[in-house]
Amino acid sequence: MKLRNLLGGAVLGTGALAAINTGLRYEGELESPLDGDDRTFRWRGMDVAYTEAGDPDDPDLLLLHGINAAGSSGEWRAVFDDLAADYHVVAPDFPGYGRSDRPPLRYSAALYEDFVHDFLAEFDEPAVVASSLSAAYAVAAVDGGAEGGVELSGFVAVCPTATAGPSPAKGWLRELFRAPLVGQALFNGITSKPAIRYFNADHGYDDPANPSAEWIDYEWRTTHVENARFAPASFISGTLNSDIDLAAALGDLDVPPTIVWGREATVSPLTDGRELADAADARLVVFDRARLLPHVEHPERFVETVEEALVAAAAA
Repeated sequence: MKLRNLLGGAVLGTGALAAINTGLRYEGELESPLDGDDRTFRWRGMDVAYTEAGDPDDPDLLLLHGINAAGSSGEWRAVFDDLAADYHVVAPDFPGYGRSDRPPLRYSAALYEDFVHDFLAEFDEPAVVASSLSAAYAVAAVDGGAEGGVELSGFVAVCPTATAGPSPAKGWLRELFRAPLVGQALFNGITSKPAIRYFNADHGYDDPANPSAEWIDYEWRTTHVENARFAPASFISGTLNSDIDLAAALGDLDVPPTIVWGREATVSPLTDGRELADAADARLVVFDRARLLPHVEHPERFVETVEEALVAAAAA
């Protein structure tokens, strides 16, 4: 009798968890968070969404968003329009994120390095602004390995890192988040609106009031579409960490790199930025009253910094 009750309770609990997960799924279509023309890049059987704006005859400037649980091209929402005044600006959603396809792959740094390489190769010597882990993927794309690297006309990195999860990676943690019921429930927990607000305040923004209610809602929706957990599962477990020597790769670029850092950053503290800039012989620009997203908190100064960096790269 006890066993039957236990089994019955387990079945009811599983059913309840499945119902909660289903109820939290966002069934609508995500709109682009950026003003511009929506395009699709077909890559390895996936539709990769990107938004472009500005005159196509102007220099190409690619904006690569950071990798996290709620990553998307919307990270560039505060600077996209202003940069498009002088550049042909292109901002993709990485595979597994935003409006791009999200197949249940075991996402890896190698996959994203290949994607960035192939996407950049569609343009003739573009300039790149890359955030967090995407900076490591971008400098890896410049090297290119057997496929040959891509040439850049300028490079700006925002709080760049090659490691944003546990090191060494924890494969068991990735598989836990990939699990159909428990994994989905765990992911729903860390991407609830209170959790999103917490992470934004803890290490994203110096001013917790900076992200609007509309933006928090977009972050919630982009983490609750079907298959949203699979790419973040790799991020959370450390399997999106890059093996590249970031300082050496930055130092080997043919264009002088600029590194932007928020003085109040805690997850990637400014001491890391100073050490990286010194090792790579890169220009370091420090934004006061900012953490990991100085381009959102201080958009006007950030646009000026990008323009200065690209002018200096052209002169070099």
